[in-house]
Amino acid sequence: MNEALRSPQACLQLLESWVAAGWLRELDLVFAAFLAREVPEADPLLLLAAALASHQLGRGYVSLDLAALAGDPAEALAIPPEEPASAPPATSRPIEPAALLQGITLHEWQRALGDERLVGAGEGNTPLAIEGTRLLLRRFWQHEQSVRAGLGQRLAAVDAWTAEALQRARVALAELFAREEAAPQPDWQKIACAVALRSRFAIVTGGPGTGKTTTVVRLLALLQHLALSAPDGSARRLRIRLAAPTGKAAARLNASIANAVDALKLANLGNGDAVRAAIPTDVSTVHRLLGSFGGTRRFRHDASHPLPLDVLVLDEASMVDLETMAAVIAALPPRARLVLLGDKDQLASVEAGNVLGELCARADDGHYRPDTRAWLEALTGERIPEGLVDAHGEPLDQGVVKLRHSWRFDAGSGIGQLADAVNRGEPARAREILRAGHDDLAWIELDARDAVLRRLVLEGYRPYLARAAQPPAADAPHEAFDDWARSVLKAYGSFQLLCAVRRGPYGVEGLNTRIAGLLHAEKLTPAASGWYAGRPVMVTRNDYALGLMNGDVGIALPLPVAGEPGRTMLRVAFEGSDGGIRWILPSRLPEVETVFAMTVHKSQGSEFDHAALLLPQEASRVLTRELVYTGITRAKRRFTLAVPAGAGHVLEAALARRTRQGGEGPRVTGGVRP
Repeated sequence: MNEALRSPQACLQLLESWVAAGWLRELDLVFAAFLAREVPEADPLLLLAAALASHQLGRGYVSLDLAALAGDPAEALAIPPEEPASAPPATSRPIEPAALLQGITLHEWQRALGDERLVGAGEGNTPLAIEGTRLLLRRFWQHEQSVRAGLGQRLAAVDAWTAEALQRARVALAELFAREEAAPQPDWQKIACAVALRSRFAIVTGGPGTGKTTTVVRLLALLQHLALSAPDGSARRLRIRLAAPTGKAAARLNASIANAVDALKLANLGNGDAVRAAIPTDVSTVHRLLGSFGGTRRFRHDASHPLPLDVLVLDEASMVDLETMAAVIAALPPRARLVLLGDKDQLASVEAGNVLGELCARADDGHYRPDTRAWLEALTGERIPEGLVDAHGEPLDQGVVKLRHSWRFDAGSGIGQLADAVNRGEPARAREILRAGHDDLAWIELDARDAVLRRLVLEGYRPYLARAAQPPAADAPHEAFDDWARSVLKAYGSFQLLCAVRRGPYGVEGLNTRIAGLLHAEKLTPAASGWYAGRPVMVTRNDYALGLMNGDVGIALPLPVAGEPGRTMLRVAFEGSDGGIRWILPSRLPEVETVFAMTVHKSQGSEFDHAALLLPQEASRVLTRELVYTGITRAKRRFTLAVPAGAGHVLEAALARRTRQGGEGPRVTGGVRP
């Protein structure tokens, strides 16, 4: 065995060298050192596995897959990273995991992890938990168990329906889905509403433009209609809450929900006015809904103090990590319904856990049991295709619906076709679509002098900067400055440059500096660094005191100083989920970064009229099919794929690589299917 694994102390020294090289976090080392203090004679392999399990959390993976680690350490861990923050000198470069761990078998890992003082299978209070070949921190094992149990209880609670109640639901569904235009058959939006009626947990998944918001608004109308018209004296208005993971996702849902509620045709329901008034349009962030205590993992609402609601709709569920999902489920009253909305094919949460991807792993093929099909067909009048019926379907399958028709992208849409080709991993078809001359698609090659990038950036960002340069008169009321800031933010959101990576010539860190300089050279901004009017910034850490969440975007703008005519001071304008503008002093925002370019991960929950995705010069582990798909589907009207000259092969490499592979492994949460 390598000398670095001869003793606990030698192992910790190895981990220190990996931290110094930027390969591990300090937190990973601290966790291993804690275990060494608890059990001084702990096996060095156990300490190493613990640090690596912690490292996987930092990469967004809940567990360390020991089988994958034994098979290919470099692939399982991505150490060293392909784009390190700062590469150590060759003379001091530590031994790499691929070399150190090669040849260590799964049996050897499992033997080292047999110390029951530190590792336990099943319930217990050990710092680490093992399940099959997966090693987890105990806290995350408990989160998996609570999610599995909570969803299982809701799926099992299939409500009993009287013949009269079923008839009322059938009539209401027919009225709510009396479309003027021909609907594709079967009508999956209608089926989704029926699925959500059957138990207290449902998922509505689908790509962009498939009508997830329209569906859930009709579902809420159906639920309120049935609750308000109950004939047995129990009629009451349901308490419904809407939530999303981030402020920008909440703001987008707020606007789309309000429009969808206004568009509802309820005249023939009998209590249509009451139903419309009973559907909320206010959307909260998840952390605000739960009542977070700043600086802690605790929430005001939990199993002991559940949320006062009957129905919770959680949008952009692909962005919800395992720990947050566990907190949401714990805070729900036993009889409350939970409805998740999201695109299962998008990137998972930045934090650890791909919950929606796990839960929707079988959605493409339906797996509806015959009794489920009979119930859905009787209620909706729609026909479930035979290929989606499975006598051995799992309980979870009965609560998941995939919307299969895009109302935004028709058959001739380049964006829609490209997203489908990418999702299916078909690079040749993707290239053909990109070169077919679609009005909503562009493929460009970047040059070393940034001339192409310059044209793209000026076209995209000149409109918002021109608007930012036209503030109201200094003596205008404060509301006028709010309206101005709102218009600047809207103009900024019409275009976004997206990157696959953070570092390198086409990563966000270098690009933001280059773009800031380019815009300043064009005299569109007063400076290229520091704080200046027009600078867009993204919050990079939740700030509960300010009510700002990781991913919220604001723009620095001059605001008149009260009582000092002619003097202005920069404030950063953020738009809340309610549409209100908050003006924050830059000095109160230490955790922000310039965001002319943002990573695809950070763009989740947003949509832009024009989105441009820049691929790096070389393929990397982070460049996957899901990442490219997510970048494409941020675009509503126009999408541009930009690649460095000679780097066209990177697209093929990305489409061949999946972020998650379904089943055990470091890329999935594992075990959350009830």
